[in-house]
Amino acid sequence: GRRRSPVWRPPVPAGRLLPRLLPPGSWVSCGSYQSPRDLGELPPGVPKKHLSARTSKWDNICKDPKINDATQEPVNCTNYTAYVQCFPAPNIICKDFGGNETHFTGSEVGFFKPISCRNVNGYSYKVAVALSLFLGWLGADRFYLGYPALGLLKFCTVGFCGIGSLIDFILISMQIVGPSDGSSYIIDYYGTRLTRLSITNETFRKTQSYP
Repeated sequence: GRRRSPVWRPPVPAGRLLPRLLPPGSWVSCGSYQSPRDLGELPPGVPKKHLSARTSKWDNICKDPKINDATQEPVNCTNYTAYVQCFPAPNIICKDFGGNETHFTGSEVGFFKPISCRNVNGYSYKVAVALSLFLGWLGADRFYLGYPALGLLKFCTVGFCGIGSLIDFILISMQIVGPSDGSSYIIDYYGTRLTRLSITNETFRKTQSYP
């Protein structure tokens, strides 16, 4: 057999964790990322040096995103995606597919976790709701959101005799009607937001399991 020295570690396949001083059940894989769903990504401009997979809450800590005060979205939001830094737990040793080991002490950035963000273009949700509530009968809400024709029509008909103003107020409050350019409302990042869910042919459906 092979003589074990104090620093010897049993060989493991490339890309797997070399565990050390971790709670039972803790694990992580690292190396070149394969899929955005399974592994962290690097934002543009950051060299692809060390990359660690997203794991359980016991293996890494990801920072909260830095929020832009003007847009209320994560800083550097591009193509509906932003990135936050994640720090693997102390005493984790990763070996990538090239055989290089990375020793983490808890203060190094192991990977960048992609998070979703929205495209905004200066339209405030609070302003839109306020205009619809108080000046909707003049079409101010539609003018603000970029619908001048509907705004003028509401102005000439006094909000379609009040009925159109009420309908618009409900639609804007529920975020069904948004800016004409397709962007999203500016809403407090940690505030109340509505998320529209839909199912398409690409939606992953988990098989129902029965006890």
